[in-house]
Amino acid sequence: MTEGKGLEYWLAHLGKAELPVLKQTARDLAALQEDEENMTVVAVTAVIARDPMMTVRLLRYLQGHKHRSQTTEVIQIEQALLMLGLGPFYRNLPTELVVEDMLKANVAALPPLLRVVHRSHRASQYAMDWAALLHDMHYEEVRTAALMHDIAEILMWCFAPEDMLKIKAMQQQDKSLRSAHVQQQVLGFSLVELQKELAMRWGLPKLLLSLMNDVSQYQEREHIVSLAINLARHSANGWDDAALPDDYLDIAALLHITSQEVKNMVCPVDGKMPLRH
Repeated sequence: MTEGKGLEYWLAHLGKAELPVLKQTARDLAALQEDEENMTVVAVTAVIARDPMMTVRLLRYLQGHKHRSQTTEVIQIEQALLMLGLGPFYRNLPTELVVEDMLKANVAALPPLLRVVHRSHRASQYAMDWAALLHDMHYEEVRTAALMHDIAEILMWCFAPEDMLKIKAMQQQDKSLRSAHVQQQVLGFSLVELQKELAMRWGLPKLLLSLMNDVSQYQEREHIVSLAINLARHSANGWDDAALPDDYLDIAALLHITSQEVKNMVCPVDGKMPLRH
């Protein structure tokens, strides 16, 4: 554990720190800003939706600057941009700080960070597809929750790369170690604890908190997020991962189809991901 840097330190630090974005996000947003014909809310939403850090920056900013007359909580990226406006978005949420530059002194931390981001994006796509199949009119909310589910882990890779590399090394050395136990040993707290506290301090919408934190496995929307996270996490180890058959069974029960149909729907075909439904 880094001397003197416990949960309160990181809550205070991450609470006021400028959060980085992916270099590709910064490039794509800059390109859209220079292309007035194609700079639409839909186009900007598509860029933000691939980056959990840009997403949390947008939602955090909106929560901190909402009007007194605003009574509904905003979770969907497109809705947030419509409320804020593209001009204010670009002015108030600059993208000069990028992850790749931030980790130049700890380049070994970049690949695992990008793997978590990629995994989060995959989970968000699964969650959105399944929510749509179940006729959830607000499937974008479920997608956003899955995208941000591991935001604390992503941020700690950015701001505490040496500690995160130590955690990774310990787990690789002993695969029976539980993540929360190793995190507690190295950081002095678990990433789940950090995430819950951060999300509350940032004033993120209550619905988003419940969806991100898997508080009720028996509520359909929380269950969708949980299963999407599991599938993305296990398939990241390879499509022969031993946990995947159980994932297929759980998803099949959710969608009222067979586990083979689930496997056909999500498994890569000739090295490519299948068409999304």
